[in-house]
Amino acid sequence: MRKIRIAGVLLSLALVAAACKGGGGGGNNGGGTVEGGILRLGTASSIDSLNPFKAFNQDAYNAFFYMYPFLVQFDQNLNIVGDFAKDWQFNSDHTGGTFHTVSGGTWSDGKPLTANDAAYTINLILKYPGPTGLEAGYAKHIASAEATDPNTLVISYEEPVNESWALAQLELIPIMPQQVWSQHEGNGGKDLQTFRNDAPVVCGGPFILTQYQKRDIAQFQVNKGFYGPKPHIDGFGMKFYTSEDAMMTAFLNGELDAVEGVPPSTLARVKGNPNMAVMETQGMTFDELITNSNKPLHPELLNPQVREAFAHAIDQQQIVDVVQLGHAQVGTSIVAPVAGMWHDPNIKPATHDMNLANQLLDQLGYTRGSDGIRVANGHPMSYQVLTPDDVTSIGREFEILKASLQQIGVKLTQKSLDSTTVFDVMAAPDYVYPKDYDKYDLAIWQWTGYMDPDFILSVLTCQQWGFWNDSGYCNTTYDKLYEQQGVTVDQQARKQIVWQMQEMIATDRPYIVLDYRNALPAHTTQWDGFVNSPLGVFNNLSKATMLSVHRVSS
Repeated sequence: MRKIRIAGVLLSLALVAAACKGGGGGGNNGGGTVEGGILRLGTASSIDSLNPFKAFNQDAYNAFFYMYPFLVQFDQNLNIVGDFAKDWQFNSDHTGGTFHTVSGGTWSDGKPLTANDAAYTINLILKYPGPTGLEAGYAKHIASAEATDPNTLVISYEEPVNESWALAQLELIPIMPQQVWSQHEGNGGKDLQTFRNDAPVVCGGPFILTQYQKRDIAQFQVNKGFYGPKPHIDGFGMKFYTSEDAMMTAFLNGELDAVEGVPPSTLARVKGNPNMAVMETQGMTFDELITNSNKPLHPELLNPQVREAFAHAIDQQQIVDVVQLGHAQVGTSIVAPVAGMWHDPNIKPATHDMNLANQLLDQLGYTRGSDGIRVANGHPMSYQVLTPDDVTSIGREFEILKASLQQIGVKLTQKSLDSTTVFDVMAAPDYVYPKDYDKYDLAIWQWTGYMDPDFILSVLTCQQWGFWNDSGYCNTTYDKLYEQQGVTVDQQARKQIVWQMQEMIATDRPYIVLDYRNALPAHTTQWDGFVNSPLGVFNNLSKATMLSVHRVSS
């Protein structure tokens, strides 16, 4: 994902109003609802895998939300509501919860969908925490899950948990068909990683993935056995573009009905088209400069003073103004401001101060060579920066960072690869052995966090080595705080722990958070019913958009 997951705290309408500049829907031309049709959606991202235990790109998780049942989801006001679970109750001692599920649903292969599938999925993750590592964190503190009847799921926890935290975790676990996945538990669960889950996929959500070609297309049709409301559309298709310019050309030429995000450089043209609508919302996605925090190729990068110098050299406002054309905010913490109470407002961006940045490196004795590049530990301060080629605007961000750091005697070169390769180089996802993180120095990428901070905080824990942890950061004090925040029942006490964790990351700087991007989805006025959020209209917060989107009569 990359850019990944979700939330559990109830946000007030006031917060939603403050977060959303463009409102929840767009383009309503007053026409009536026309049933049927296929929505054509364009994206400059991709679905990297159809296996939830392997996928990390955000579009994969967005697709999973429409393919599979989830116990809970978010409504339009970012409140946790039911999905497959119609209601639930937690024990008075916060050590367990009972979930009553919707009856009558079927998987797309005709098999009944019941609470047994939910229990199976959770217990599968508990049984094989290595092979299911990208999902295992969401089952943290769960002792067991049991379907006491076809429509009742009982989840027991090892100790008292924060209920909003627990719901946020469950919102991230796709419920998968036991009849499919039980066939791939061999080799100590390792076969769960190698299962491709090729289309057509057995689905229990509102849509069935019928066709998929990586970095090309994905096609979905309505699942007639869905347990929830019937969508207005017959299906939708996703077209993956390696160039955002090509995507926008297709959109402006009428080859697409909607796009996940409009690049700021094209925004004025789209807004000027009377047949198109843009919905701009303060977003959860942030860009960051990542430093290898374990075994970089050049060990001086482990020095906090070097990272501090980098932070002072980078002009974050220039990134907001030049790259995002003002449709972003300067970054500070790994928890975005739109997360409300969880964002620590006391963390401020480093001052843009070239003199201070140079002084910090001078103090370390890193003198400039004849070419102007400083020398540290006997070698030039010259570093390769990994960047994914399917994330918009990162190339332009790199150019700004390159020019900024050159002014303090540091040389950057870019190595652009597809996102799967970048992630493999950085974290080498492998549940068999700990990753040494010894094959890169720096990277620029982005994360999409969620309203609840647990996921983005978990990314930098030692337990996520070889899974979500891309920097190799490992701090046992930080890890203890992470464990504590999930089992701190009092919400205000949990907030203080979450703020403390953010301050540690801001000080240690495994990430320098560059900016928070606004979500900029757009669609033609021939369509309506899009439900916007800090993750845009196509997201893994809820099933709302694809259930309510529809063509409009002229």
